[in-house]
Amino acid sequence: MMTIDNYNFAGKKAIVRVDFNVPLNEEGKITDDTRIRGALPTLKKVLADGGALIIMSHMGKPKGKVNAKYSLSQIVEAVSEKLGVAVQFAPDCAKAAEAAAALKAGEVLLLENLRFYPEEEGKPVGIDKEDPAYNDAKKAMKESQKEFAKTLASYADCYINDAFGTAHRRHASTAVVADYFNEDSKMLGYLMEKEVQAVDNILKDIKRPFTAIMGGSKVSTKIGIIENLMDKVDNLILCGGMTYTFAKAQGGQIGKSIVEDDKLDLALNIIEQAKAKGVNLVLATDCVAADDFSNDANTQVVPVNAIPEAWEGLDAGPDAQKAFAAAIEGAKTILWNGPAGVFEFDNFTAGSRAIAEAIAKATSAGAFSLIGGGDSVACINKFGMADQVSYISTGGGALLEAIEGKVLPGVAAIKGE
Repeated sequence: MMTIDNYNFAGKKAIVRVDFNVPLNEEGKITDDTRIRGALPTLKKVLADGGALIIMSHMGKPKGKVNAKYSLSQIVEAVSEKLGVAVQFAPDCAKAAEAAAALKAGEVLLLENLRFYPEEEGKPVGIDKEDPAYNDAKKAMKESQKEFAKTLASYADCYINDAFGTAHRRHASTAVVADYFNEDSKMLGYLMEKEVQAVDNILKDIKRPFTAIMGGSKVSTKIGIIENLMDKVDNLILCGGMTYTFAKAQGGQIGKSIVEDDKLDLALNIIEQAKAKGVNLVLATDCVAADDFSNDANTQVVPVNAIPEAWEGLDAGPDAQKAFAAAIEGAKTILWNGPAGVFEFDNFTAGSRAIAEAIAKATSAGAFSLIGGGDSVACINKFGMADQVSYISTGGGALLEAIEGKVLPGVAAIKGE
C-alpha cells in the first residue's frame, strides 16, 4: 500500500478528502477549528513536496440540495490562514475541471460542499423506500454516483483520504473515487493513519489488562460494540444512562430515570455473557439522583436500585466512581466511549471526571488510552485533560463501527481489504 511519506507529490495534483464539517455560529464563523487543524499535516506535506492541492469535504446535511447555510465558501478564509496559502474556491464541486487544470504547484483549490449533490451519498432523493420504484431509483443513483466519483477523480493525479469521520460511509468521495486511481496513486492521510493505528492498538495489539468504558444513554446503540469487546476486554465498565436499564432488569426501583424497557432481557444477557467469558463487568451501585433534569436540581446519593419515585439518576455516585477508578488505574489498554452522567451540567460531572482522572493516571504509568465518540471527547476537553491521554479520535460513528469489528469502506478502498 502506498503511503503519504513514500509518494512524491512534486508536480502532481492531489485531491484530498478531509472532514471540514466544522461548527459555525449564526454569522458563519467557525467556533471550533479542530478538524481543520487535524488535516494540516497532510495538506502541508503535499505543498511542501511541490504539489498542488484540491480539497474536498462535506458540511452538514443539505440532503442533496444547494443550501447557503452549508456552503464551504464560509471557511475559505480560515483554511487560507491555517495553510498560509490563499485558497481558491470552486462554487460547484462537479464543475471544477477548469479551475483544477489551472492549478500550479503550491496552489490550493477548495471544492464546494460535496453533499449539494445527492450522488455523493448515493441515496435516491424524493422517493420513499416503500415505493415499488425505489430499487430502480437506487440502482440508477449508484451509476450516477460512479460518474460523480469519476468526475472528482479526473481533477487530480492522486487521491488521499484523510477523513476518518466519514470512513464508515461508502460515499463517492470517501470510497468510490478510489476506484479511479491505481494502488500507487491512492493513500491514507496522516490523520487517517493515526486513527487506523489507534484502533489496531485497541483491537489487535492489546496490552493487558484491557479496560473498556462504555457510557451513554442507551444499551441498544452500544450492543454491537459491547458484544465485540466482550471477547477482548478484561474489565468492562457500563455507565451513563444505560445504568438504569441494568438496574431495572435486576429488579431495582429506578424512579423516573432513563430506561429502555424493551432491552431488559438484553441487559441480563450481557451480565450472563460477562460471567461466562470471565469479564469483570463493572456497573454503578450508587448514583447522584435529582428531582429535576437541570443543573440546579436538588440531589441525593442513593443506590441505583432504590431511586425514589419522582427522582432520576443523573451521575455515578461516590462508590461507583471508586469502582470505575479501580478497574481503570491498573489497565495497560483503555478505551473510553460515552460519559458516566449528564456532564453538560456542571453539578453532574463527578462520575465522568473520575473516569478521566483514572485514565490520565493509567496513561502516565504507560497505558495506551483511546478516547472516542463526541461526548467523551467533549468531556476530556471540558476537564482540560486532552494532553493526558494517548489518543483522541476524530471519528464518532466511524470509530464505533471499527470497534464493532466492521470494515470501514473509506479504509478498505485504499488498503484493498
